[in-house]
Amino acid sequence: MKNANGAGSQIGEFDYVVVGAGSAGCVLAARLSEDSGVRVCLLEAGPPDKSPLIHTPLGFIFFPKTAPINWRFDTTPQKHLNGRCGHQPRGRTLGGSSSINAMIYIRGTPGDYDRWAQLGATGWSYADVLPYFKKAEDQQRGANEWHGVGGPLTVSDLRYKNPLSETFLQAAAELQLPFNDDFNGPKQEGVGYYQVTQRNGRRCSAAVAYLHPARSRPNLTVISDAHAERVLFDGRRATGVRFRANGAARTVTARREVILSAGAFQSPQLLMLSGVGPGAHLRAHGIEVVADSPEVGANLQDHLDYTVLRKAKTPHTVGLNLSMALRFVPALIAFKKRGEGLLTSNLAEAGGFLKTDPSLDEPDIQLHFLPALVDDHGRKKHLGAGYSCHVCVLRPKSRGTVSLASPDPTAPPAIDPNFLGDEDDLRRLAKGARIVHRLFDAPAFAAIDGAQLYLDRNADDAALIADIRARADTIYHPVGTCRMGSDERAPLDPALRVRGVERLRVVDASVMPTLIGGNTNAPTIMIGEKGADLIRADA
Repeated sequence: MKNANGAGSQIGEFDYVVVGAGSAGCVLAARLSEDSGVRVCLLEAGPPDKSPLIHTPLGFIFFPKTAPINWRFDTTPQKHLNGRCGHQPRGRTLGGSSSINAMIYIRGTPGDYDRWAQLGATGWSYADVLPYFKKAEDQQRGANEWHGVGGPLTVSDLRYKNPLSETFLQAAAELQLPFNDDFNGPKQEGVGYYQVTQRNGRRCSAAVAYLHPARSRPNLTVISDAHAERVLFDGRRATGVRFRANGAARTVTARREVILSAGAFQSPQLLMLSGVGPGAHLRAHGIEVVADSPEVGANLQDHLDYTVLRKAKTPHTVGLNLSMALRFVPALIAFKKRGEGLLTSNLAEAGGFLKTDPSLDEPDIQLHFLPALVDDHGRKKHLGAGYSCHVCVLRPKSRGTVSLASPDPTAPPAIDPNFLGDEDDLRRLAKGARIVHRLFDAPAFAAIDGAQLYLDRNADDAALIADIRARADTIYHPVGTCRMGSDERAPLDPALRVRGVERLRVVDASVMPTLIGGNTNAPTIMIGEKGADLIRADA
């Protein structure tokens, strides 16, 4: 892999230019460069993934909130969340958000992908995408009908499980909730331990899985600290990308295709900055319209999350307490010597998928249990011991937008998830919160149970809804802003080609027509795998 610093204004000519070294971009760069006759350039706005905190699973909780590897976006004021501006962390380094996430490996349900196909995403049914999940996967339990081995992405069981995670599962059993040993197997419903994208106790990001092994290839050039400003066009044909590095504007040329993998916020932003998007919106920002595509930036969907937090009388919690301080040095030694112990925890070790109504065909809420008081994305600190559980609605009906706040490429986009825009989302979220309250009131927690934060445990529905509006926020799964489909209004066709222009695709979570039921990293890697095959088929 050649690392270019970008001397001169013209970097060079490549067959493919990929913008964004996140979960999909790393896959594309690695897969496309497997052909030695093809030259690939990968642009990443952030720095290389060198920080030890990236590769230490529990390290993500220690990152300073001003770390340059996080875009730290905010939403516009949310009408249904008391006018609050939500926080939107996104990865800004090689590996993208897979370098800062909780490493949970979830695919969603077969119905998620079958609905994509029914909505016009031909070729994206569960039967179509399962081979790509298996191709990507190196499942440490071995291969079976649902899992693959030998792929780049290591999927493993947790090497460390906090005793409180077992307490959570005991509470679920007391409520007669089903146990599930594999959320990506024959059924999703139930509670259990999550599998994680870890290799030998260390984070296996998309960069570790795909990009690092490709470093020796002379036909792959990776340029980090390179902020893409716009796609270059000759008429309606994409010819390259202008980006900024070291304070200077530079260009790179694509002989075959430009592929945007900048994520659900920045892929639509970059399209609009390049003249592809809602015509009136672009003209209002002084941008020449290359292709009027009204739904670029529309259809934003995300998992809104509500957290129940309780104090605890136990030495096992992770946080600002004496017990954690005493455990840290032994944990560091165990991690460095054997890749074991507390620092291999992803914190959200246990959780599950449940139904708020038993008549539903699929689970409609997801739980993430943490043996820690994680509040407001970890930005609010609580002294002492405690535990918390996140709950989100898996398939929200609310739809939001991503638009331009400015024609300045360095300005963040205007992100409006329109959280709780549909009342059904609020009803389901409140029901999910009540399930968490029941779990925390189960006998398993009785010996350690302490005070509940924010909301009295006997609060009525009105108080619960008020607390949801006061505190709920994303659990980091934005998708859908460059949806694929067979209808002419879809920004992309099912082969992920941008309608109205030539030689330009989008390959990332923004292409999803609807949000899948679970964490989105594994599906995004799958999209990268299938996208690479679609690109090679056209070539």
